[in-house]
Amino acid sequence: MSHKPSFEQLTGPVLVSACLLGIPCRYNNQSKPHLEMLKGLDIMPVPVCPEQLGGLPTPRPASFFIGGGGNEVLAGGAKLMNREGSDVTNQFVNGAVYVCAIAKYLNVQYAILKENSPSCGIHQIWLEDTLIPGQGVTAAMLNQMGLCIMNEDGVE
Repeated sequence: MSHKPSFEQLTGPVLVSACLLGIPCRYNNQSKPHLEMLKGLDIMPVPVCPEQLGGLPTPRPASFFIGGGGNEVLAGGAKLMNREGSDVTNQFVNGAVYVCAIAKYLNVQYAILKENSPSCGIHQIWLEDTLIPGQGVTAAMLNQMGLCIMNEDGVE
């Protein structure tokens, strides 16, 4: 989208990382509530957790990228591994596909996603043990669909 709104300008259904809404769906069975971002907004938050939608359990081993970020995963040039050494790329891609299906079904134009997440990171992701610039798999796919995506601090 060419227009880059602030939180206050969001309207209608908005995808929101479920962990930001206080739902304990993170890899460690915790949440990262950031409810103050919703105060005064005229939106319908639509909670999504791509990792759960993709079939990963909660709790689950933490995952990280190898060979690139979300865009590289979608292009087939990178993958995601969990800390136990299992390849979880398919689950991350499937979760992204399901989140995008929800976005299409509800005609969603905006998403507020959890920064640093292998699914939802907007600007930063974990490449092995290093935080690098990049997008998570779901963030990359939503971006390719043309959604306006921002992190929990309203940064696009």
